Amino acid sequence: MTPGPRRYILDTNILLAYIRAGGLGQHIEAKYGLRASPFRPLICVVSVGEVRALGARNRWNDEKTVRMNELLSQVVWVDISEPGVLDAYVAVVNSRPKGWEIRDNDKWIAAAAAATKACLLTTDTDFDYLAGKLIEREWIDPKLGKSPGLPGTA
Repeated sequence: MTPGPRRYILDTNILLAYIRAGGLGQHIEAKYGLRASPFRPLICVVSVGEVRALGARNRWNDEKTVRMNELLSQVVWVDISEPGVLDAYVAVVNSRPKGWEIRDNDKWIAAAAAATKACLLTTDTDFDYLAGKLIEREWIDPKLGKSPGLPGTA
């Protein structure tokens, strides 16, 4: 029996790939079909703050800001105040091996992934210690979709 569609939660870097509308975002859409999925992708509310802050800091033009707002309206936000997310946060923090650093926002994103049991899509290796334990994670090479020898699609 073929498995059905998967439920995904997107790391902030995946949101940025879609907002930038470059080769990486196109690769992700071609492989995962997030826009055509019967399940709307999930995002941790922390990622909303991260992309908005990046947009403001980098003074995104109107086109990029419109893409950001459209994307944020098409995904389901997971609030970190949900009891399941709070419990998962404790597990994420307490399972970190000595010497392994993970940014605070990534701890919340991992907790949201654990609580929702959705597969985390990311270009970040900070979640490696959790993969297959507390979360399901698919790592996407951030170099995909970029032309060799040319600057990345920013």
